[in-house]
Amino acid sequence: MLLGLDIGSSGVKAAAVDARHGVQATARRDVALESPQPGWAEADPVQWWEGVCACVRELTSRSGVHAAQVEAVACSGMVPAVLVLDASGEPLRNAILQNDARATVELDELAGLLADLDLVALTGSALTQQSVAPTLRWLARHEPEVLARAEAVVGSYDWVARKLGAEPHVERNWALESGLFTLGGKPLDALFERVAIDRRLIPEVRSPASVVGVVNAAAAEQTGLRPGTPIVVGGADHVLSAYGAGLLVAGDWLIKLGGAGDVLAVSDEPIVDRRLYLDAHPAGGWLPNGCMATSGSLIRWLAALTGGEALERLDAEAATTPPGAGGIICLPYFLGEKSPLHDPRLRGAFVGLHLGHRRGHLHRAALEAVAFGFRHHFEVFGELGVTLGEARVTNGGSDSRVWKQIIADVLGVPLRPVVNHPGASFGAALAAGVGTGAVSGWEAVADMVTLGESYEPRAQTRGLYDEHYQLYRQLGESLAGSSHQLSTEATK
Repeated sequence: MLLGLDIGSSGVKAAAVDARHGVQATARRDVALESPQPGWAEADPVQWWEGVCACVRELTSRSGVHAAQVEAVACSGMVPAVLVLDASGEPLRNAILQNDARATVELDELAGLLADLDLVALTGSALTQQSVAPTLRWLARHEPEVLARAEAVVGSYDWVARKLGAEPHVERNWALESGLFTLGGKPLDALFERVAIDRRLIPEVRSPASVVGVVNAAAAEQTGLRPGTPIVVGGADHVLSAYGAGLLVAGDWLIKLGGAGDVLAVSDEPIVDRRLYLDAHPAGGWLPNGCMATSGSLIRWLAALTGGEALERLDAEAATTPPGAGGIICLPYFLGEKSPLHDPRLRGAFVGLHLGHRRGHLHRAALEAVAFGFRHHFEVFGELGVTLGEARVTNGGSDSRVWKQIIADVLGVPLRPVVNHPGASFGAALAAGVGTGAVSGWEAVADMVTLGESYEPRAQTRGLYDEHYQLYRQLGESLAGSSHQLSTEATK
């Protein structure tokens, strides 16, 4: 039995996986996203650890999984969250999450300071709101006492592994997405020097499936795991979720309908473009990818705003609303936008409203807006020569039949849901198995994935969605200046 842990922005998840027969049990504990000031996104690491302990004890007490059966554990999580640790490995403050947008001034400063460096070519990603350097510069300016006591800066899942007993490290894709390291995994010395970041704060970079320690006595007592259980490096949540959905060879690609909207494709060569992010596939090769700031979070916000109706009911209303949502275009930039626009000052909008519109129109417009965002990424992949085959879809939003059909129609490609996909915790468990030899190799995931019925694009919607997608792009450009002005006023 293998154990995978996933530290997410809304919850901690755990999966117990049999090396031969797949997922045996899962558990989840909610955690709070904190936003003490506009644009801030933080989490309390104590909640993460309490969630880990509760999930593991649930699996080993209520699900028939015995602690003695667990051969190895690996961790996954969002990237690149920033935890500043003291000499004992404990956080000095709340974690700053990857969608935090506090360091806008520092971002502008570093854009000038590093203007002569081709960061996209060097690191695989542009300097954006999720880059770690602006966050560390913000801490140095506003919380210097924290950095003065700091002994290490790591990611969310790196810290949980360390709390279990692992040696200090950061996982390869945290390092890559931090913007502090080159594509080859080496520190970008010019950046460390110019930004005045102490290189010693970042521990050794380790690759997925590396064994980095064993569960210590303290962690064993709190979690119920067996002392001495091997701890293996897992990986970034979106990477391991894509791997766990069976993405293995060039052309495989995945749409994730989580709180944010992720899209990932497998390529044999690194694809570097400032509009996208780039991660390393654990089995070799690369995962050029994009992440929209909102997806399911927009849908849940709108549902709460319009009366708190169940999403199933809202889907039923959207299903009886014609494509095009009665002439409404939604811009889904309610948390700014990450890729491919990388503009934290954008703001959301519904355009085309009249008094005849109802809640179902708004719900459908939001579903279509996220689909248009995926189409934007689809076009970027095409421009860069990334081969794409049949798309797969996972995460909570994939339960919505109407949303899956909308995405297939907007993209014009078949869409296959992955059935009962537990997400990154499953991929982390398999990484634990690969690292200890309990799983024969990364390719073993292919026999553990079940696909649902294919959603085929409908020819009758193509023309309308082509027109609305162009309007979506035009409105985004036209309203950007107004968004920036309103964002500045709201911050003041």
